[in-house]
Amino acid sequence: MKKLCILIGLLACIPAVFAKQIVVCQTCEVSTVKEAIAMAEDGDEVRVQKGWYRENSIVIDKSISLIGEEGAVIDGEQAAGILIFETDHFTIKGLKIINVGVSYTVDHAAIKVVRAKDFTIEDCVLENVFFGILIEKSARGRIRRNNISGQGTTEAGSGNGVHIWHSTGMEVSANELFHMRDGIYFEFVDDSEVFHNLSYQNLRYGLHFMFSNRDIYHHNEFRNNGSGVAVMFSKYISMYENKFMNNWGAASYGLLLKEIYDAEIYRNVFSKNTVAIKGEGCTRIQYTHNTFLRNGWAIKIAGACYTNIFEKNDFMHNYLDMSYYRKVNDNRFNNNYWSEYSGYDLDKDGLGDVPYRPVKLFSYLVNKTPESLVLLRSLFVDILNFSEKVSPVFTPDNLMDKNPLMQRIND
Repeated sequence: MKKLCILIGLLACIPAVFAKQIVVCQTCEVSTVKEAIAMAEDGDEVRVQKGWYRENSIVIDKSISLIGEEGAVIDGEQAAGILIFETDHFTIKGLKIINVGVSYTVDHAAIKVVRAKDFTIEDCVLENVFFGILIEKSARGRIRRNNISGQGTTEAGSGNGVHIWHSTGMEVSANELFHMRDGIYFEFVDDSEVFHNLSYQNLRYGLHFMFSNRDIYHHNEFRNNGSGVAVMFSKYISMYENKFMNNWGAASYGLLLKEIYDAEIYRNVFSKNTVAIKGEGCTRIQYTHNTFLRNGWAIKIAGACYTNIFEKNDFMHNYLDMSYYRKVNDNRFNNNYWSEYSGYDLDKDGLGDVPYRPVKLFSYLVNKTPESLVLLRSLFVDILNFSEKVSPVFTPDNLMDKNPLMQRIND
């Protein structure tokens, strides 16, 4: 038995013993990345030394580590995609990749991964790219600490920073993404986690995901994008401790929810967005311990939003706390703080003694006639809002917070 264990241990060490390092440099015997890949075998390390390598369309079908030393740059010269991985168990680290070709028919990427499992892409700088990292039909990938940027001026002429399609078990963490179409894009991506990313100044969304279930998004910051985040046609989503900031524009949202079911949205900060959250077709979502600060609208609820719970959120100094498109309401509001609340607390229990109605008649008028927004601070609007609060006609009479908090609750 002892001899068998020793034999098994020796066999396990064989790949490590025979693995080799291939060094690439401009004065070395191996002077291009393509040459090194052709020579490499499973388990080898290709180390790219400082230098400028003008290469593209490099296909890698071996389980290797591709490591870039400081100053190693692969320049695609805007001709095509650059690295294409078609293998499992690989690592790419420390490379700078620039000038990916723009195409309206082919998704050129700095790093493309097809049908791979158990891989890591980390500490890379991807500049002037069409797509940054493009992953298709893969599983258990880690994408972390990369800096990804493009120079697109139109959505059609730009790709996404991290684009993942039809995959599972992905980790996207600590990346910085800017000047792309979408910073991060998920489609049919399940059981994955996105955290500690900074996504800003992207043309469309900081994060965009559709048909993706059981995913977690936390501790990310989405700011100064066309819109912050769009979540569509997904279920069992958890979003917490993210920041949605400064997403301004005629059709900008901090968070757009469309056809979402059974989600948790908690401890997020929504600050200075045109609309903090817009919901269409959202059911069984719990909004708790979020902060809505100085937005145009804090919440816009369209049709088919049922049995949602808004509890222990802070609504502070928004132009309009809520817009509601329907006359019927079965969503619940309880124990939220509203800076616009002017009630009293005679028994000093921390709860307002009269309910707060967050939907004003003026928000209803703005939905019908957007030009009326210029009357926002007029006496006429104050009279309209007061009359609707006393005797609701256009807004649901049961849409109220019966126990508003007298003090904000979230830090």
